[in-house]
Amino acid sequence: MNYPYYCEQVRRLLEISAKRRLKIYSIGKSVCGRDILAIDIGHSVCRGLVVGGVHGTEYLTVLAALKFADEYAANPDGLRLTVVPCLNPDGTEIALTEKVYWQANASGVDINHNFDADWQNVKRRELELGISSPSSSRYGGEKPESEPETRAIVRLCERVRYERVLALHSQGREIYWDFGKNTPKCCLVLAEEMAKVSGYKVANPEPIATGGGFKDWFIERFHRCGFTVEMGIGKNPLPLSDFESEYPRVRRLLNVFAKSRI
Repeated sequence: MNYPYYCEQVRRLLEISAKRRLKIYSIGKSVCGRDILAIDIGHSVCRGLVVGGVHGTEYLTVLAALKFADEYAANPDGLRLTVVPCLNPDGTEIALTEKVYWQANASGVDINHNFDADWQNVKRRELELGISSPSSSRYGGEKPESEPETRAIVRLCERVRYERVLALHSQGREIYWDFGKNTPKCCLVLAEEMAKVSGYKVANPEPIATGGGFKDWFIERFHRCGFTVEMGIGKNPLPLSDFESEYPRVRRLLNVFAKSRI
């Protein structure tokens, strides 16, 4: 899989969009000028957002988001769903073509440390670990929302005001749901429902991964449910051969996310 393959899959979805009530559009550009594409499915008043490809080496999440968008479009009987299959197309391309461990975007900023959510503590923990400049992983940038990819998803959420969001990452088979006092109580209930059908575990991330992330920002900004799902088990980058066996778990939890009445 590479960026042209990803674009081809999106174009394939576009060809069937009229029959399946899809709308495909760009929410912004990456550092290198690639479109950050979104797919809208369904017509419900209540809306949800699924995001994949936040980190470069986590390209199985891109495939999972694309496959779920295709399947959900056949019967969108839950939320009106927006799927952003690849928030970080540059980083994904670097990880795939250069065969290196690359989580960040093309500027060396980790997008999931770049959101305005307890950002000062995020920077403090980075400095304690000796992370003070652009890097392949965990550098949060000079300021919150410094990166075009971060700004693109923030603008989308500000405009649409989703009921809930979910970001696909890898790995660990874990579901994170909590961020401070503004976390709605129903988030844990929904996280437990997703865990029950998938075999994933409701958990808390390690300290360096707390704050600065997309679900953290969403919970703090809107006081609504946000989730991070760590797809698969092993060491990043997970092999593409893991996808077929792992995707059914992801499908089941995404169906709960999209169709639960909580």
